[in-house]
Amino acid sequence: MSRIQVLVVDDDEVIAQSTSEYFNMFGVQTEYVTSFEAAVEYLDSNVISLLLLDINLGAQSGFELCKRIREKYDMPILFISARTSDDDVLIALNIGGDDYIKKPFTLSVLLAKVKAVLARYEKAKESIPFEKNELMEEKNDKGQYKLAEGIVLDTNMHRLMRDGKTLSLKDMEYKLLLYLCENVGKVVTKDELLKNVWDDEFIGEGTIAVHIRHLREKIEDDPKNAKIIKTIWGVGYILEVV
Repeated sequence: MSRIQVLVVDDDEVIAQSTSEYFNMFGVQTEYVTSFEAAVEYLDSNVISLLLLDINLGAQSGFELCKRIREKYDMPILFISARTSDDDVLIALNIGGDDYIKKPFTLSVLLAKVKAVLARYEKAKESIPFEKNELMEEKNDKGQYKLAEGIVLDTNMHRLMRDGKTLSLKDMEYKLLLYLCENVGKVVTKDELLKNVWDDEFIGEGTIAVHIRHLREKIEDDPKNAKIIKTIWGVGYILEVV
């Protein structure tokens, strides 16, 4: 599985190609696709740091692609579009876009924006300050991690308990949750999870996101507003005891 910094998704091949070539010329590894389907396929088989996404993708919409991407991935998404209405900007930002850049744009300015975002997320990977709260606990003498009131991961029985009831966990869900528990209060990158949980660098980061979503559905009161397993945007995840 290859890793690139930027993927351009634009149905205008001239713009997509010229943007990609310009970025590569200045050391930002970039590829491009020109359709909804090609973007989905590319994301499923490659690791992307940042997405440049047009709204108009032929018969399909970049809005729909953004919503689909946000179900599996957490890389920054910058919309690039000739549509300039405030409604379009608000929709783009509300469904998970991180910025909205109106066409026509200057490639040098666009590159500067992209470099700034990439630098910010690379810095976050190196060090994200986090202060443990006083409720955080190590594994107790019964081999249990307490995640929240009434929620316990029992490492002896390989099971997750909530309010005295056993919740079923698939093998990889258990391994993922255990690894997060062993690193409570620490930001765990996606690369670290691929190496230490899956032991497979060829799976996509979407696989991690799907397993995280399943865990949240089991342990979070509101999976869409996670309090225990939190996403550190563009970097990875952190488990906090609440």
